[in-house]
Amino acid sequence: MRNFFFLIIILLVSACTFNTVEQDSKIETYFRENNLNGSFAIMDNGTGRFSVHNLKRFRDSSYLPAGTFAVVQALIGLQTGQITGLPAVVTDSLPALEKNGAQAWMDSLGYGARNDNELFKINKVDSFWMDNSLKVTPDAQLGLIKQLYFGQLPFFKVYQEMVKKGLSKEENTLYRLGYTTGVGTEPGGNQIGWVLGWIEENNHAYFFVLNCESVTAEENWSAQLVEHAKNILKGQGFFEGNR
Repeated sequence: MRNFFFLIIILLVSACTFNTVEQDSKIETYFRENNLNGSFAIMDNGTGRFSVHNLKRFRDSSYLPAGTFAVVQALIGLQTGQITGLPAVVTDSLPALEKNGAQAWMDSLGYGARNDNELFKINKVDSFWMDNSLKVTPDAQLGLIKQLYFGQLPFFKVYQEMVKKGLSKEENTLYRLGYTTGVGTEPGGNQIGWVLGWIEENNHAYFFVLNCESVTAEENWSAQLVEHAKNILKGQGFFEGNR
């Protein structure tokens, strides 16, 4: 249990710092009109300004990371030599983590709140990011993707750059977009969906996270959430090269 409380402290320290937070009515309207339950936040890296819908959920509520844990999984796998190269896209089909190596790097990373007595049981070492043994806030997810983007995580920078490249989805003269997704099931049965990533325009980076919850979710819910994230970004003036 000592590790559990220690990691909560690390999480509080390493989560994003709120310089200026704006509860965004346009994002709230989008959620309402599209019957979405959850939160969205975007951070302007240059100013530290956050535009947020549902700040309490973004900052204080924790959920299983599901497929978004592939970012951490890939970094640990590369650092420990369990993975010697990455596929073109980082997915949740990466190899299971070796117990001792995973635990040591999770300690260094300080990612999420966990109870190691449960998390690293042999039969859970390849599923703890999907079975609610590990929980993470949207705030911490945004912090993870921001640190990855700048190569600030406790892994070799060459590996961070490899994973970052694996998350790149769209690149043209107007913008660069990278993200990862995840969908999983809460203990009560509700579905949790994630989209976290960055968008860059005019060499200026912004970081975002979408977290949604649904009683039922369609098979292609992950792709639908990506479209919602893009629509919200478009409503914020992105994809035109003017930010």
